[in-house]
Amino acid sequence: MSTQSQLVEFRSSVIHGSGGFAACPIPAGTLLLEYVGERISKEESLRRCEAGNPWIFDLDGEQDLDGNVDWNPARFLNHSCTANCEAEEDEGRIWIRALTDIPAGAELTFNYGYELADWEDHPCQCGAYSCVGFIVAQEYHDTIRTRLVQRREAAEIVRGGR
Repeated sequence: MSTQSQLVEFRSSVIHGSGGFAACPIPAGTLLLEYVGERISKEESLRRCEAGNPWIFDLDGEQDLDGNVDWNPARFLNHSCTANCEAEEDEGRIWIRALTDIPAGAELTFNYGYELADWEDHPCQCGAYSCVGFIVAQEYHDTIRTRLVQRREAAEIVRGGR
Protein backbone atom coordinates (compact mmCIF):
# COMPACT_ATOMS: atom_id res chain seq x y z
CA MET A 1 0.00 0.00 0.00
CA SER A 2 1.22 3.48 -0.72
CA THR A 3 0.50 6.46 1.47
CA GLN A 4 -1.22 9.61 0.33
CA SER A 5 0.37 11.84 3.00
CA GLN A 6 0.43 14.84 0.62
CA LEU A 7 -3.32 14.97 1.26
CA VAL A 8 -2.75 15.85 4.94
CA GLU A 9 -1.44 19.04 6.49
CA PHE A 10 -0.75 19.51 10.19
CA ARG A 11 -1.61 22.57 12.25
CA SER A 12 -3.24 23.68 15.50
CA SER A 13 -6.50 21.92 16.37
CA VAL A 14 -9.51 23.04 18.41
CA ILE A 15 -9.89 19.43 19.58
CA HIS A 16 -6.44 19.11 21.10
CA GLY A 17 -2.95 20.40 20.36
CA SER A 18 -2.03 19.74 16.75
CA GLY A 19 -4.19 17.89 14.26
CA GLY A 20 -4.20 16.63 10.70
CA PHE A 21 -6.39 18.40 8.15
CA ALA A 22 -7.47 17.58 4.61
CA ALA A 23 -5.26 19.56 2.23
CA CYS A 24 -7.87 19.02 -0.52
CA PRO A 25 -11.16 17.13 -0.90
CA ILE A 26 -10.61 13.46 0.00
CA PRO A 27 -12.90 10.69 -1.26
CA ALA A 28 -14.13 7.98 1.11
CA GLY A 29 -11.84 4.96 1.12
CA THR A 30 -8.63 6.92 0.48
CA LEU A 31 -5.54 5.75 2.36
CA LEU A 32 -4.12 8.83 4.03
CA LEU A 33 -1.19 7.84 6.22
CA GLU A 34 0.53 4.86 7.69
CA TYR A 35 0.64 4.92 11.48
CA VAL A 36 4.27 3.98 12.08
CA GLY A 37 6.40 3.48 15.15
CA GLU A 38 8.45 1.14 17.26
CA ARG A 39 7.40 -2.50 17.44
CA ILE A 40 7.43 -3.58 21.06
CA SER A 41 6.54 -6.65 23.11
CA LYS A 42 3.23 -6.89 24.95
CA GLU A 43 5.13 -6.63 28.24
CA GLU A 44 6.81 -3.38 27.16
CA SER A 45 3.51 -2.12 25.78
CA LEU A 46 1.82 -2.63 29.15
CA ARG A 47 4.65 -0.79 30.90
CA ARG A 48 4.39 2.16 28.49
CA CYS A 49 0.61 2.27 28.72
CA GLU A 50 0.77 2.32 32.50
CA ALA A 51 3.26 5.20 32.21
CA GLY A 52 0.61 7.16 30.26
CA ASN A 53 1.62 6.55 26.63
CA PRO A 54 -1.59 6.83 24.53
CA TRP A 55 0.01 6.14 21.11
CA ILE A 56 0.12 2.34 21.26
CA PHE A 57 -1.73 0.11 18.79
CA ASP A 58 -2.36 -3.59 19.26
CA LEU A 59 -0.82 -5.50 16.34
CA ASP A 60 -1.10 -9.16 17.22
CA GLY A 61 -0.71 -11.59 20.11
CA GLU A 62 3.00 -10.85 20.48
CA GLN A 63 3.65 -7.24 19.49
CA ASP A 64 2.23 -3.74 19.66
CA LEU A 65 3.19 -0.56 17.85
CA ASP A 66 4.29 2.52 19.81
CA GLY A 67 3.58 5.51 17.57
CA ASN A 68 5.19 8.03 19.90
CA VAL A 69 8.14 8.62 17.56
CA ASP A 70 9.22 11.69 15.61
CA TRP A 71 8.79 9.96 12.25
CA ASN A 72 5.07 9.29 12.82
CA PRO A 73 3.00 12.33 11.79
CA ALA A 74 -0.17 10.21 12.14
CA ARG A 75 0.24 10.48 15.93
CA PHE A 76 -1.13 14.02 15.62
CA LEU A 77 -4.54 12.85 14.38
CA ASN A 78 -7.12 13.45 17.08
CA HIS A 79 -9.94 11.27 18.38
CA SER A 80 -13.58 12.00 17.59
CA CYS A 81 -16.74 10.22 18.67
CA THR A 82 -17.96 10.79 15.08
CA ALA A 83 -14.71 10.16 13.22
CA ASN A 84 -14.26 10.67 9.49
CA CYS A 85 -11.34 8.20 9.30
CA GLU A 86 -10.51 4.80 10.71
CA ALA A 87 -7.35 2.97 11.65
CA GLU A 88 -7.10 -0.43 10.03
CA GLU A 89 -4.54 -3.18 10.37
CA ASP A 90 -3.19 -4.81 7.21
CA GLU A 91 -0.47 -7.45 7.47
CA GLY A 92 1.06 -5.95 10.61
CA ARG A 93 0.80 -2.34 9.45
CA ILE A 94 -1.69 0.33 10.58
CA TRP A 95 -3.25 2.60 7.96
CA ILE A 96 -5.49 5.62 8.36
CA ARG A 97 -8.31 5.49 5.80
CA ALA A 98 -11.06 8.03 5.07
CA LEU A 99 -14.47 6.67 6.13
CA THR A 100 -16.44 9.42 4.41
CA ASP A 101 -15.90 12.03 1.73
CA ILE A 102 -13.91 14.72 3.54
CA PRO A 103 -13.94 18.36 2.42
CA ALA A 104 -10.73 20.37 2.15
CA GLY A 105 -9.82 21.94 5.49
CA ALA A 106 -11.74 19.45 7.63
CA GLU A 107 -9.90 17.93 10.57
CA LEU A 108 -9.09 14.25 10.09
CA THR A 109 -10.09 12.17 13.09
CA PHE A 110 -10.47 8.54 14.06
CA ASN A 111 -11.94 6.79 17.06
CA TYR A 112 -9.03 5.71 19.24
CA GLY A 113 -11.00 2.63 20.24
CA TYR A 114 -10.10 2.63 23.93
CA GLU A 115 -11.50 -0.19 26.01
CA LEU A 116 -14.11 0.40 28.71
CA ALA A 117 -11.64 -0.09 31.56
CA ASP A 118 -10.59 3.24 33.09
CA TRP A 119 -12.96 5.15 30.80
CA GLU A 120 -13.19 8.04 33.25
CA ASP A 121 -9.43 8.64 32.86
CA HIS A 122 -9.89 9.58 29.20
CA PRO A 123 -12.18 12.61 28.81
CA CYS A 124 -13.08 13.51 25.23
CA GLN A 125 -12.91 17.02 23.82
CA CYS A 126 -13.98 16.26 20.24
CA GLY A 127 -16.97 18.59 20.33
CA ALA A 128 -19.11 16.29 18.18
CA TYR A 129 -22.87 16.56 18.68
CA SER A 130 -23.02 12.91 19.75
CA CYS A 131 -19.85 13.01 21.90
CA VAL A 132 -20.14 10.71 24.91
CA GLY A 133 -17.59 12.76 26.86
CA PHE A 134 -14.98 10.00 27.03
CA ILE A 135 -12.55 8.45 24.56
CA VAL A 136 -13.86 4.91 24.13
CA ALA A 137 -14.56 2.62 21.21
CA GLN A 138 -17.88 3.20 19.45
CA GLU A 139 -19.18 -0.12 20.78
CA TYR A 140 -19.09 1.30 24.33
CA HIS A 141 -20.93 4.57 23.66
CA ASP A 142 -24.31 3.25 24.81
CA THR A 143 -22.74 1.73 27.93
CA ILE A 144 -21.17 5.09 28.82
CA ARG A 145 -24.44 6.94 28.24
CA THR A 146 -26.27 4.45 30.49
CA ARG A 147 -23.65 4.79 33.24
CA LEU A 148 -23.84 8.59 33.10
CA VAL A 149 -27.65 8.53 33.37
CA GLN A 150 -27.45 6.11 36.30
CA ARG A 151 -24.87 8.32 37.99
CA ARG A 152 -27.10 11.43 37.57
CA GLU A 153 -30.13 9.57 38.91
CA ALA A 154 -28.16 8.34 41.92
CA ALA A 155 -26.94 11.88 42.62
CA GLU A 156 -30.52 13.20 42.45
CA ILE A 157 -31.65 10.57 44.96
CA VAL A 158 -28.84 11.50 47.33
CA ARG A 159 -29.79 15.20 47.02
CA GLY A 160 -33.43 14.33 47.66
CA GLY A 161 -34.53 15.18 44.14
CA ARG A 162 -36.93 12.23 43.96
